[in-house]
Amino acid sequence: MLGDGDRAERFLALTGLTPETLRSGLGDPAVQGAVLEFLCGHEADLIAAAEALGMSPAALAATRERL
Repeated sequence: MLGDGDRAERFLALTGLTPETLRSGLGDPAVQGAVLEFLCGHEADLIAAAEALGMSPAALAATRERL
């Protein structure tokens, strides 16, 4: 998420999270939900994240539904 500068800036601005909060909250379902909600709202970001994780965008989006 934070590896791409433009994406990171947009994500942090929209969620109000800081890099530290994001890192420390990786196990928190609320933080995970915020990340997935952001990705699902921006198709290009969803596709890039899915590729980086080696999964389909649909599978990544379905993860949001399970949270």
